Amino acid sequence: MAVYTDVGDEELVAFVAAYDLGEVMSFKGIAEGVENTNYLLQTTTGSHILTLYEKRVQVGDLPYFLGFMEHLAARGVTCPTPLHGRDGAALRELCGRPAAIVTFLEGLWPRRIQPQHCAQVGAALARLHLAGTDFPLQRRNALSVADWRVLYESCAGRSHEIKGGLAQILGAELDHLEAHWPTDLPAGVCHADLFPDNVFFLGEKLSGMIDFYFACNDFFAYDLGICLNAWCFEHDGSFNVTKARIMLGHYRQVRPFSDAELQILPLMARGSAMRFLLTRLYDLLNHREGALVKPKDPLEFLAILQFHQQVRGPSAYGLE
Repeated sequence: MAVYTDVGDEELVAFVAAYDLGEVMSFKGIAEGVENTNYLLQTTTGSHILTLYEKRVQVGDLPYFLGFMEHLAARGVTCPTPLHGRDGAALRELCGRPAAIVTFLEGLWPRRIQPQHCAQVGAALARLHLAGTDFPLQRRNALSVADWRVLYESCAGRSHEIKGGLAQILGAELDHLEAHWPTDLPAGVCHADLFPDNVFFLGEKLSGMIDFYFACNDFFAYDLGICLNAWCFEHDGSFNVTKARIMLGHYRQVRPFSDAELQILPLMARGSAMRFLLTRLYDLLNHREGALVKPKDPLEFLAILQFHQQVRGPSAYGLE
């Protein structure tokens, strides 16, 4: 269960009293999630999400994350919206942690990904990219190519515990990515973590996106690479080109690709696979016994990386 910080009844009531939310009716930890502590908060005015930001989140980044959610909501992109207390503040402190209350988003994330899910995700990501073009704040992607070598070096000495020869595989790939990573592509605010558990649907319709705590300024094509890897591989590891074609096609109906973005997409997908492979590897090697959150398998992204290493152009993703 992803509840790292327990909140007592008296502390909760005092915290909620800063808002015009009425009385607390119920309060329950949310099992899903990795980075932060989340609670479902029911008050006499409705349902809300209380988030306590744990140590991996930089306090200085929170105005960017919360501000971007408000920015998106103001432009019609459905996502949780931070609530402001009577003093006007959206960010405050609870149990020694930065904390905020955001609106509750109706829906469920899809456990079995269908092509119609991919279509709507592609269009939603494009709308997010366009909506963020006038967002005034900037945040560097702290998990992009310039940061992967530090992660790699922290894991290389023990990576054989997960798979023999893994350090050599990752070292060679990192050399390639560093040598070929672009410097001039269309860029803006990216979600950077738009996995299926961060997208809600009501029936067949996408109802909103959540978890903006990796949002950053980066290449739009990199964000697309993340979505390709998250939505278009089946449970057996096979790549579903139909899902990819549909997702990318619906994206570019809203925001057309440049030719440079289209041609660089295989490299962006490789970079995305490297990012999640390395962070999962680090979390697995540094997992504390008895910790509440089970680390995810990094080798899932090794297989995805090796698929993209064989790709020679965007036709592999159903596009020309």
